[in-house]
Amino acid sequence: MYLKEAIDKFIQYCETEKNFSPKTVITYKTAVYQLYDFFISEYNTEPEIENIDEDDILTFMGKLYDRSMKKTSIALKVSSIKSFFKFCKKRKIINVNIADDISVPKKGKHLPSVLVMEEINDVIVDMDGDDVISLRNRALVELLYSSGLRISEALNINCDEINFKQAIVKVMGKGRKERIVPIGSKALEAIKNYIQLRNLIAKVGGTKALFLAKNGERLYPSGAYRIVKTAFTGKVKAHQKSPHVLRHTFATHLLDNGADLRAVSELLGHSSLSSTQIYTHLSIERLKDVYKKAHPKG
Repeated sequence: MYLKEAIDKFIQYCETEKNFSPKTVITYKTAVYQLYDFFISEYNTEPEIENIDEDDILTFMGKLYDRSMKKTSIALKVSSIKSFFKFCKKRKIINVNIADDISVPKKGKHLPSVLVMEEINDVIVDMDGDDVISLRNRALVELLYSSGLRISEALNINCDEINFKQAIVKVMGKGRKERIVPIGSKALEAIKNYIQLRNLIAKVGGTKALFLAKNGERLYPSGAYRIVKTAFTGKVKAHQKSPHVLRHTFATHLLDNGADLRAVSELLGHSSLSSTQIYTHLSIERLKDVYKKAHPKG
């Protein structure tokens, strides 16, 4: 059976028997027809599917890489082609699934947004109001950057959980795991300044939450997101403007300045080092970017 006929049977199978969504069908169809076009352009002939071997598929994959296609796109196309040959084997169109041992390329990890030191300084310098809301906002931003907390961890802190003398705070992380996190001097000062006026919005006998909304209740994540987004707007280049960017920045700046990966992992409350290694990659990418910009032949 020629390749085109096998492809038509596969597409019909996807549309009728599997009842895939139109978008999924288009994804499969695009990939297998690109394989078909590859044989026409490379060999000027349409092969019989029984004559296609693993090397042909690998050569096709190489062509995709040569086109500087994203790994996610290549992975999707290879996965579609593997499904096609699996179908052909199941329908006895071929005796051996030659794509069975071909690995789908791993998708590249998305590097998180990180602020440079100048941006952090610009954000904090502009948060210079002396009213209770301005002081609260600055204390929140300073704490997130100083300690690398998740926003949920920061908002769950109660006033009596901060040890000002030792400059630490106990937080409840994912999986209800507690950890002790240090607080930098700037963040500690910002928190002290805020607490002095906190009673202006606190309710008598109300919540012990450190960060309060204007109504005196514990600050919600949506409110914290608005605080950070407002603080970032017009001052940072990062497309993402969320509290988590401050956590990413905390980890990256520590590694940039020689901190041990395991120590950073513990500070972040990660269950394994693999979760923290993304920041190592990010630090390397930042160094490469500096090199390219500064080196005459970079």
